[in-house]
Amino acid sequence: MPTRLTRATLELAGLEVPVIEAAGGSDGPLLTVLAGVHGCEYASMAAVRRWARSLAGRDLRGRMRAVPVLNVPAFRARAPFVVPGDGKNLNRCFPGSATGSIAERLAHDTFRQLITGSDALVDAHCGDLVEALQPFSLYDAGPAESRARDLAAAYGLPYVIRQEPGPSRAVAGSTSAAAAEAGIPAIIAEAGGCGLVQEQAVALHVSGLDGVLASLGMTERTEPAGTGITELSRSIWLYASVAGWWEPTVAPGDAVAAGQAIGAISSLDGADLLETVVAPASSIVMFLTTSPAVAADGLLLGLGAR
Repeated sequence: MPTRLTRATLELAGLEVPVIEAAGGSDGPLLTVLAGVHGCEYASMAAVRRWARSLAGRDLRGRMRAVPVLNVPAFRARAPFVVPGDGKNLNRCFPGSATGSIAERLAHDTFRQLITGSDALVDAHCGDLVEALQPFSLYDAGPAESRARDLAAAYGLPYVIRQEPGPSRAVAGSTSAAAAEAGIPAIIAEAGGCGLVQEQAVALHVSGLDGVLASLGMTERTEPAGTGITELSRSIWLYASVAGWWEPTVAPGDAVAAGQAIGAISSLDGADLLETVVAPASSIVMFLTTSPAVAADGLLLGLGAR
């Protein structure tokens, strides 16, 4: 029986969130796909919209549910990074709180109603309005990490990063971290940036999601997965120590050496060098802030290291 698509809305933290569901003709896993956790990451949203519609009529085992825009308030407000109602980054709030602020409640309801009970989770991202990005996927250590690593490889992006829990983890409270702790194989996949709907990035996500379906046995595999991938063992995020004018000297995908100068922050009039930013380890530039305007403690760039 060909796959059937249905459209619905789900109430999460009092918000009406769009959901696309696909039911295959035979039993199989339940895959949940999220996009729009950050409101201006448009390439990943566009990809999930396109990919979900492409499942109509295809042979599929199991079920899929996709949320193309989760953080609806940020999308409507064109607000990067945070939920406008409380200024919190939704992807730092999982698994959330039923009695917390709007971001915490949205994380809670998303975790309980969408992530819990899934056999696998894909959270599709890209660089936000002021972020240029090298495509990569990541997964978190935990009881399901072997299956999560397979999903990350199947997505087919050039780099796969494993995140170890603890103080060395660059990001806590993410969808993938919360899912990993619950024993659900999960990945975050990143392609695209700067708030642009770039066809190349959209196509990477669509192809990656098809690869995940094949990896889960929900469709037949049409090409080998996981070829040409570089695996990294940690993320390193660097922040500004002072506010000023940020000028990176590297680009996403560049390999940098430990101790290499990779950017500088100067005074707004250009007269004073306030900080030279140095790579703490040999690594690859995964993403960087493209805006010259940075605040003290503002995120400058992220590195992936072995």
